[in-house]
Parts: sequence; structure tokens; C-alpha cells
Amino acid sequence: MTIIIDDAGTGDLLFGAVIGSFRDSTKEFRYEVIDVKHFKTGPFSRKAYLTQASKIVAKLLSDMEPEPDEEIHICRGYIFDDVIPKLKQKYGEDRIHRVKVMGDAQDLTEVAYLDELRNLGYEPLPEREAKRAKSFFHMMRWLKANPDMLPYAKTGWPRLARYNLFKKLHSDGYCTAVCSDCGCQCKVPFKPDPNRSVYCPKCWVKRRKRKKHTPA
Repeated sequence: MTIIIDDAGTGDLLFGAVIGSFRDSTKEFRYEVIDVKHFKTGPFSRKAYLTQASKIVAKLLSDMEPEPDEEIHICRGYIFDDVIPKLKQKYGEDRIHRVKVMGDAQDLTEVAYLDELRNLGYEPLPEREAKRAKSFFHMMRWLKANPDMLPYAKTGWPRLARYNLFKKLHSDGYCTAVCSDCGCQCKVPFKPDPNRSVYCPKCWVKRRKRKKHTPA
């Protein structure tokens, strides 16, 4: 008996990702979704998707209640790197195996992801697994035609900054301004008000120190 854990959509532009759990002896299948918000610029840089994948795997296994002699096979994908040590500690090293997932477990997880895409109104390319680059640009063209669906794109990937479609979404949230003290150009975490002074980080620190030591 074996429980097989796989993922789908992790490397795709649209939606979040699906984590599927399949028991080969009973054909039982369950899945959970890593929300796309964990693949946005800030959370992505903190690898929030790995933390979320760990939580989902733990939940799926808890729900399926592995038998004492049941092995747990996990896809080799990087999305599961964080959870492996935890699983080995909980279930024992000899029961956890990294494998290339194929067959029903892979197919069901992939279908779950494709269904989620269709729920967005997007129709995936046929044989998209064999056409990764083509699939990426197909998704990007769909987003250009449906800009209101941009919140469902994984915008955290640094390489997306080169595309005009994602530049605004991929920005760091800072605005450019000119420091009122030293006159240098700087970035501030707000939209500058032309009627109020703006200070670069160095001048801001200096002003705070002066205020702190000014007698009341």
C-alpha cells in the first residue's frame, strides 16, 4: 500500500498550484490548493509557497490516515523540499521516498489543476506538458486579453519583470522622490505629496536624532 503525493501548476503562470494525494490500493484521491497569493512578489521572495505546501501535505496525510506499514511517495519537485524532513520525523525515514510520479496520481492531480484553470475561464493548450514555453505565452496572451484576471497570475517570478504586462504588478511598491534636505533622488514607501517635505533614509535618521536630542 502506498500514498502518493504530487503537484500540478507550480511552474505555470496562471492560478496557484494543486497538491494531490492518491492511495493506490483504494484509488482514493484528494487535493488542496496553494493559493496564488503565495506566489506574489513579497510572499514569493520569502518562499511562502513552500510553507503552504508543507501544511497542505500534512493535512492531506492526516485526512487519509496512513496505515503503519503504508509507504508515502513524494514527487521530486522542489515544492516539497521543506516538508520531507518533517514527514521523515513523523512517519519514519524508511517510509518516505522521493519519486518521479506517474500514472493515476499524476493524471488526477493534473486534471484537478486543469479544472481550476477552466473555472477561471481559461482553456489550456492540449498536451501542454510537452509544450511548456508555448503554454506560458498562451497564458500570457490570455491575460493580456483579460486584464481583470491578472490577480490570478503568479507575479513573484523575477523574470516576469521584463514583460510590460507585469511591470506594475511586479514593482516593489516604492515611489521615486527627491529628498528635501540633500536633494538626492530616493525611494519612499508612499506616494509623495508635493506640498510636504520628503526625506531619504539617511536624512530621515538624522532628523530623528536631532529631534530626540532637542531640549523640550
